[in-house]
Amino acid sequence: MPLGGKPEFARADGSGRIYVNVEDKNQIVEFDSKTLKVLNTWPIDPCNEPSGLAIDVVNKRLFAGCHNQLMAVVDYTNGKVVARIPIGKGVDANRFDAGTGLAFASCGDGTITVAHQDSPDKYTVVQTIATQRGARTMALDTKSHNVYTVTAEFGPPPPATKENPHPYPSVISKTFTLLIFGK
Repeated sequence: MPLGGKPEFARADGSGRIYVNVEDKNQIVEFDSKTLKVLNTWPIDPCNEPSGLAIDVVNKRLFAGCHNQLMAVVDYTNGKVVARIPIGKGVDANRFDAGTGLAFASCGDGTITVAHQDSPDKYTVVQTIATQRGARTMALDTKSHNVYTVTAEFGPPPPATKENPHPYPSVISKTFTLLIFGK
């Protein structure tokens, strides 16, 4: 379905609504999961290039990881950005643990930012976890409260080309690494 840009990540609220961050438009789109009709499109300034997206269905909040080193907290009843949390560089994934009230942003610079939800509109960074370069894909086990991320070791990037002026570094074979973080 057309969302008007480059959709990056989606989250469902369990009540028939789906929220998608549109990376190249700095927006979140809300649509109905049954009719696939777009209901709202919200700008989430000052968030640039939202990538990861997490949801808190109790307090109706979305956590959009932005490439300008912010996690924007959005009230999904009205699309307003209610808080901004500083995070690392190269964000890819966001998660929210309702059991602990912690929001996470994993970043390619080798960090996971952990922020506590003091109230639905107030967040305090409680930890910056050192991970490993490239560890930006993330999963959360809400029962154990463990956070998982993966990476590998990297070699030099291939030569730049006109089609790919900023190539990613090459992955070194057999260096896959799973990182697990718990309390």
